[in-house]
Amino acid sequence: MNNIVLITFWVSVALIFYTYIGFPILLFIRAKLFAKPINKAPITPRVSLIIAAYNEAEVIEKKMQNVLSIDYPADKLEIIVASDGSSDDTVKILKPFDEQGKIKLLDLPRQGKNQTLNTAIKYATGEILAFSDADATLELNALRNLVAPFNDPDVGGVGGDFRYTSGDISSGGERSYWNIDRQFKIWQSLAGSMNGVTGQLFAIRKTLFHEMPLDTADDFYISNQVPSSHLRLVFEPSAIASGSIAESSKEFKRKVRIAVRGFTGLTHMNHLLNPSKYGFYSLQIFSHKVLRRIAVLPLLAAAITTPLLYNSGMFYRVIFVLQIIFHGLALAGFMLRDQPLGKNRLLNLPYYFHMVYTAMLLAIVYFIRGKKFAVWIPPRPDLPNAAQSKQE
Repeated sequence: MNNIVLITFWVSVALIFYTYIGFPILLFIRAKLFAKPINKAPITPRVSLIIAAYNEAEVIEKKMQNVLSIDYPADKLEIIVASDGSSDDTVKILKPFDEQGKIKLLDLPRQGKNQTLNTAIKYATGEILAFSDADATLELNALRNLVAPFNDPDVGGVGGDFRYTSGDISSGGERSYWNIDRQFKIWQSLAGSMNGVTGQLFAIRKTLFHEMPLDTADDFYISNQVPSSHLRLVFEPSAIASGSIAESSKEFKRKVRIAVRGFTGLTHMNHLLNPSKYGFYSLQIFSHKVLRRIAVLPLLAAAITTPLLYNSGMFYRVIFVLQIIFHGLALAGFMLRDQPLGKNRLLNLPYYFHMVYTAMLLAIVYFIRGKKFAVWIPPRPDLPNAAQSKQE
């Protein structure tokens, strides 16, 4: 029995080590040894900027003012806003922009974001499809910088850099997570392709788009058509979008939903896990999108086996004590999450870590049970709680 516990502990530790330390080191070495320069240039291809909106009355006018003021030739930019059956004033606010010919408004029935995007793209005339969320603010030169890498014929897609501007207690943890993820994207792009984009700002060549299933993460599915076609999906840090972080209660639900849709997306794109066709990218997808999402399982296994090994040596006792301290800090962070003290990184980061992996564990359960998230209500603080819970 003790041998099984010991093996379980060390296998779990090995998986955790590879996922969080070994794989990043591998990315860093590959980026340094096998860098592939991108032939960027200040080009201005015709771009269709597509925004799916559901009940975005609070932010949609600001979004229109933002995208209409960005530095890109007006005759080369087509802005398509597709309302996904909005029941508030979203369409009413957008109509004047449509009537003035500034945007193309699609007032569609409620069908979910993916089908809304599928429909909107049928109206797109640009050679480049750019995507942005209704609550993301683009910097003045974001679109120019986003399309510059498309000068390179080997580049099929480009992801922008999303930066958080504000948020509640979870913002410190979320920013730390995104800073690490940003560095991964840089290393991945230097030597090949990154394995995903942030939905707040990204673009692909229109010829690469394939209609999406309704139950998958739209940004992952759309962007991964690029490496699927053996072209590069690269990160452009100078193409900047910004926005705020949802409050922690809604952030938890969002992470569960995103993780479930991410698992579903991998089932739709499982051919990318074939190393004989996609080489290192298959390892990259497996390490980043599979092992990191299920890391809660070896973390749980290590947490369970460590106290059982307490009497097996000083090493295990030290690990046990460190776990108790870390979990205690997370509990304190949870209990003080609405207090100023809870913003301290010593408490905030352990709490955020636990929140993320609790969400991942719930997502694994949902995925195994076949739960789908094809249609949902965005986590807006102005929406009634009853409406939130109905969809979440």
